[in-house]
Amino acid sequence: MLQDLSYGRLENEYKNITPEDIDTIMCFKSKSVLMQRDGGKVVFPKYSEASDRLNGVYRYAFTIHDQKYFLCLDVGEDIADSEYSFADISELRDLETKEAYFATLTALHLNEWYRKHRYCGCCRAETAHDDKERMLKCPDCGNMMFPVICPAVIIAVTDGDRILLSKYAGRSYTRYALLAGFTEIGETLEQTVAREVMEEVGLKVRNIRYYKSQPWGIDGGLLMGFYCDLDGSDKVHIDKTELSLAQWHYRGKLPAHDDGISLTREMMRIFNEGKEPR
Repeated sequence: MLQDLSYGRLENEYKNITPEDIDTIMCFKSKSVLMQRDGGKVVFPKYSEASDRLNGVYRYAFTIHDQKYFLCLDVGEDIADSEYSFADISELRDLETKEAYFATLTALHLNEWYRKHRYCGCCRAETAHDDKERMLKCPDCGNMMFPVICPAVIIAVTDGDRILLSKYAGRSYTRYALLAGFTEIGETLEQTVAREVMEEVGLKVRNIRYYKSQPWGIDGGLLMGFYCDLDGSDKVHIDKTELSLAQWHYRGKLPAHDDGISLTREMMRIFNEGKEPR
């Protein structure tokens, strides 16, 4: 999957350091990242290119395979020349290796946390970054804020040799997916699975079993994959505000392949090969 790096590892502990010329700079506007295309790959600016063109605060993000990544926060202006431009992060899914996509999503997760916590939620004072750990602290009331991680579930509903595939409603992502949803306060993950299936397609499930997890920085989530068995009627009643369709598909005839990126696609492949946990 996306986070299964083929080389090196993610070093995500915070370091109170400043960027050097060879370090990679990640700069975002909403869910677009500053980059340039080089054939089927993307290139992010180095600090040597960005330092005199991006007016912002540089904050250490993480290291992958000895390559340091920094965020450029509170950007005052874009890089002046046309060599780099902002592109939606979804474009990287087909353009680049999964390592670069993983770095982008993880950096986006951090960028959104910094952006949304500039001020204290208790007293509204401007926050300050801690010197030793990745934490924002209010200098007035002492409120401490750490990166927010939202638990969510990916759900493979199965019925013998069939699996339920769906498509989202009203989203730019139009490929086949599994059911999914965020865990509500006071819920267990298993309760989230049962509730989301009932809410989205009107089905009951049993034998809920955990498969694997995946960080997903687009929405700040930690996705946890579950397989479960249909319990009772297989008649689907979709919530049209969430889904545009939900259909049963037979093992060996799935209309989607494993893209090596998402937990959703891996779970489809595992089912297709008959290797899902029982």
